[in-house]
Amino acid sequence: MSTVRSPGGAEALLADGTTVEIRPLGPDDHGAVLGLHADGMSEESRRMRFFGVSRNAPRQAADRLCGPPRTGLLALGAWAGEELVGEADCELLDEPPDTAELALAVADRWHHRGVATLLLEHLVHAARAAGVRFFEADTLGGNHAVHQVFADLGLPVERRYAHGELRVRVPLDENDERYRSAVDERGRSADVASLAALLRPASVAVVGASRREGSVGRTVLTRIRRGGFAGALWAVNPHADEIGGVPAYPSVAALPAVPDLALLAVPVGAVPGVAEECGAAGVRALVVLTSGLGAQEARGLMRACRRHSMRLVGPNSLGMAQTDPAVRLDAEFGGAFPRPGTAGVAVQSGGVGIALLSRLAWLGIGVSSFVSLGDKYDVSGNDLLQWWESDDRTDLALLHLESFGSPRAFGRTARRVTRSIPVLTVDAGRSTAGRRGAASHTAAAATPTVTREALFRQAGITATRSIDELVETAALLRAQPLPAPRGAVAVVSNAGGIGVLAADACAEAGLGLPELPAELGKLLPPGASVRNPVDTTAAIGPTELALFLRALEREPAVDAILVCLVPTALGTTPAQDPVRALLEGPARRRVPIAAVLLDQQVPVRYRTCADGGVLPAYSDSVAAARALGHARDRARWLAEAPSALAVAPDCDRRAVRSLVDGYLTAHPDGGWLDPLSTADLLGAYGLPLTASVWAHDEHMAVAAADGLRPLGHEGKVALKAYWPGQVHKSALGAVRTGLGTEAEVRAAYREFTERFGTELTGAVVQPMAAPGVELLAGVVQDQVFGPLVVLGAGGTAADVLADRSARLAPLSEHDLTAMVAELRSAPLLSGAAGTPAVDLAAVRSVLARLSRLADDFPELVEADLNPVILRPDGAVCVDTRVRLERRPSFDPYLRRLRRPAAAEGE
Repeated sequence: MSTVRSPGGAEALLADGTTVEIRPLGPDDHGAVLGLHADGMSEESRRMRFFGVSRNAPRQAADRLCGPPRTGLLALGAWAGEELVGEADCELLDEPPDTAELALAVADRWHHRGVATLLLEHLVHAARAAGVRFFEADTLGGNHAVHQVFADLGLPVERRYAHGELRVRVPLDENDERYRSAVDERGRSADVASLAALLRPASVAVVGASRREGSVGRTVLTRIRRGGFAGALWAVNPHADEIGGVPAYPSVAALPAVPDLALLAVPVGAVPGVAEECGAAGVRALVVLTSGLGAQEARGLMRACRRHSMRLVGPNSLGMAQTDPAVRLDAEFGGAFPRPGTAGVAVQSGGVGIALLSRLAWLGIGVSSFVSLGDKYDVSGNDLLQWWESDDRTDLALLHLESFGSPRAFGRTARRVTRSIPVLTVDAGRSTAGRRGAASHTAAAATPTVTREALFRQAGITATRSIDELVETAALLRAQPLPAPRGAVAVVSNAGGIGVLAADACAEAGLGLPELPAELGKLLPPGASVRNPVDTTAAIGPTELALFLRALEREPAVDAILVCLVPTALGTTPAQDPVRALLEGPARRRVPIAAVLLDQQVPVRYRTCADGGVLPAYSDSVAAARALGHARDRARWLAEAPSALAVAPDCDRRAVRSLVDGYLTAHPDGGWLDPLSTADLLGAYGLPLTASVWAHDEHMAVAAADGLRPLGHEGKVALKAYWPGQVHKSALGAVRTGLGTEAEVRAAYREFTERFGTELTGAVVQPMAAPGVELLAGVVQDQVFGPLVVLGAGGTAADVLADRSARLAPLSEHDLTAMVAELRSAPLLSGAAGTPAVDLAAVRSVLARLSRLADDFPELVEADLNPVILRPDGAVCVDTRVRLERRPSFDPYLRRLRRPAAAEGE
């Protein structure tokens, strides 16, 4: 029988946005468990829970759940402050195997708030980790509430009815997408409910508002009042009755009513106490403008927020703004109050926020809500994406994130949200300054940039490299339709040179320039060229250009149009100005259209067309082409149907678990597996490894070579020296290949002995593999992002060529194909340059199995398969390395609030 391990505690949101803590029950909780069953539940509820009315049942339940630790029992409680509001427990059965008996109890006054469902989600997570594969439970037929909990859970439910009782059986499938989607939806709904007090407050208090002009608190208070906030507004200052026309009170407790939102502009040392005062009064959201919190202040602030179910923005926040006319809250001390609109904006840097809002205002893009996340202790980009997804106003999301609390959860949310609205980000921190030293080729590929790019690519997020590029791309996506995924652009200019530059910019952005029909030349002046880029010459007038553009947009080969215009002496009057051809036509056409106006003084602006729509106009063709490239990428991502997770059948998880646990017990600090253990681990997941025999002396090497030589290419073998901690064999001269005779094997082993001395512990003998295309495949576990799967050109030149593709696990079926196609060397796999096409299914199988292995075992911190030799008849890996390290199991899909590092510890 397996032993169920209790998980640590975690805070999470109920359906109404209330924060509860989920943690294991222990002996100290006996009184709370007894109180839940005896006082928190009605007699009818106890009858449903215990199948009858017994005075002893509550105490027996408390004794069972809070007695001495018992193998096979797991009990979790949900705590709201000091009150136990629900419990869920399961106990392993002797028969059937891998099955646990389930029980639930929720205090009556906490019904219909999602307590039971949240407890079940955490119990499912813990039970799966312990090897439980099924829950079973007996319920009374009339217990409609618990039946609804099972029905809504998202997992399949099997029911058997007999004698007034219902036997429920729930398979705990780890890869059940229906369950994950149900958890996502519950998480989204709870998140939105918890954010209402922050983003739609009916009343606001500024705590620490000073009478001194120019101070942060006074500035924010003044801006809220002048911005026309629709609700009640108060200041908290013990030394004033009124500040700037706003009534002031000595404390939060003294306010005439409880504010939904409090903004804190108090000294660092006062932050925890003020937060506790706000929570005790019933405030539901905080924005902490104060910066410079130490660990002690951070812990106190977070304790208050969690204890009292307050959502927190900051600390070190610039503030926030909500432009909804029903709210109209300007609670920030940055630039001008953003104009109302439909772009949601969230930034970690206040400076970036000021710059971004300024550019959006100048361009004319309005904002639905703006949040300066600051140090991001609680509310994150993930929370705001879910708010914008649900607010019925936002149709464009703009993010600046310097860090990620739970990248996989963020990626899953973004993957859903980007299906309906574009999500753009500035990819900050791309330099290699923080790159860690790598111990393998795979780790060398896993730079922070590669990892973030994988997250953005898989989630469909448009990643730009600067604030200007973000705004330039947003201008196009907001005003124009998407191009077809092919991304074929027609470049039209009234000056040949600028057209050539624009064509170059399109090529650099990955956009194609298709050939255009010669008949289109009839619409152009004499001397014009219809080759793409099209040179209309300076003689073209607005009417001719408008006719040509209309004809061009009907061309099936054209997915987008880039019009580049320079001022000429022929267009000095309004009637002759070729820009009229753009502005007198419709703003939105069958294909997106962007203008490049060389006399424009600003990087991008909107030009209003006759139909009232707007056309993005750029001062430089590089910016316009870049924006079109991002639009093409979004079109491609949307065209991809959501893909199922990659399948990797016949994986022996139990064997690997035993091997990993055994190794880490013997090596608590982790390390590199020896060759035979590496082969056992990877072989258990079906990875195609070449035959290997261990030899600890020369005679064993000869004997192994004799047995393996018939399997080798041209009857030859390879000999590889080994000692613990070894990584790059070739660079150390520890590999000899093409050994065809006994004498050659003996000579090679003796050379190893002489060269490496007592360091040498033996050698691996392998048959020589037939030549093929060499690839690198591997995994690196990032402590924040999780496992990253890498595919690239392999062999000894892997790091030099740097031809790689990467995705975060778990991979989808689409990822398997896309990773291969993204390699610059991909044509070699399909039979280019006279080489035979390789077995691409074998490549995809390697990736799928690595993905599942990494997802199943976070302790596998590095796996390096290099080279994987691909041939028409399959794939074989001839060199492997695996490093293990103790890592906690982490389910990125489990609902819980993040815990900032600054607030950890005591």
